[in-house]
Amino acid sequence: MLKFLSLPDCWIKEFFLAHIYTEQQLIEEALQKYQSLIDAGFSKSTYIISQIAVAYHNIRDIDKALSIFNELRKQDPYRIENMDTFSNLLYVRGLKPELSYLAHNLCDIDKYRVETCCVIGNYYSLRSQHEKAALYFQRALKLNPRYLGAWTLMGHEYMEMKNTSAAIQAYRHAIEVNKRDYRAWYGLGQTYEILKMPFYCLYYYRRAHQLRPNDSRMLVALGECYEKLNQLVEAKKCYWRAYAVGDVEKMALVKLAKLHEQLNESEQAAQCYIKYIQDIYSCGEIVEHQEVSTAFRYLAQYYFKCKLWDEASACAQKCFNFNDTREEGKALLRQILQLRNQNESPSADLPTNATFLFPQSVSASNTPTRRVSPLNLSSVTP
Repeated sequence: MLKFLSLPDCWIKEFFLAHIYTEQQLIEEALQKYQSLIDAGFSKSTYIISQIAVAYHNIRDIDKALSIFNELRKQDPYRIENMDTFSNLLYVRGLKPELSYLAHNLCDIDKYRVETCCVIGNYYSLRSQHEKAALYFQRALKLNPRYLGAWTLMGHEYMEMKNTSAAIQAYRHAIEVNKRDYRAWYGLGQTYEILKMPFYCLYYYRRAHQLRPNDSRMLVALGECYEKLNQLVEAKKCYWRAYAVGDVEKMALVKLAKLHEQLNESEQAAQCYIKYIQDIYSCGEIVEHQEVSTAFRYLAQYYFKCKLWDEASACAQKCFNFNDTREEGKALLRQILQLRNQNESPSADLPTNATFLFPQSVSASNTPTRRVSPLNLSSVTP
């Protein structure tokens, strides 16, 4: 439709196109438009600054979005528009004092605004007071029944309260307001997953993926669904694509490795675990990821079977750092020591590339991160 629109060539057209690009999740194009408007003389426009922050929020660049919102608050301390999005970012980061200050500040400015109610609701949600949070989202919807964010957030609160029927109703209302809201589709998928209805949640996750083809969370959720339905080929596609587009939660490779384990594809499983460990160590998030111990344990056993004693010893020693694998690591080291004393030599049928198991397409410098089209999955779902 945009291609066939005949619009006058004036500056407001650029504002319109930038807004539409943001709505369509074409974030790179939207940011280019906003940058060109800033260069054209709108550098002090708080609207443009807020839209850039929203764009970074949409691509999950939380730190960048937070810094822009903080700068915006300094420029315009009485601004209420888009502060609900700012509160979502503070919620995700768990910044309780900042969220509390924002809620009190907006309440002093105007407590009868939809954004204010949503910010207060997020604050109570972060404090695990989900009934109060849902009450404030309901107040927001009384002020504006077509306010999309409030319906989605209320669905999340009902999910926290284990009220699945109310959550489904809230998410459906959000879809009625805007069918392109991926969060509502994703929330419905999660709800039906809790209800153990995999075909339903597969349908909703696929709708969410169509709207956000570059979001690894949708792909991982799809992979888990296919796994439950025993469609392992499709599950492998999803996990691999989740890694290829930039895995936010660093879980796609682990799930792919476990799938290869189930299928007795030990070399592929080892490749995935090695790449996973490299990614985690490069990010400096070792303590936060409990699956690191699983990866080291598997690799220690894999190298042991391949009779690569040095590599097996190194992985077994790494197992000492984790409570759940410490004893297994010690037992494996004892076995390696005994076999070494017997002068065991590596087996002739050992794969020559056992230590470096990555194909060129998986290398850290060559990981595809550009936007991709929605995954074309062959399975037909209801």
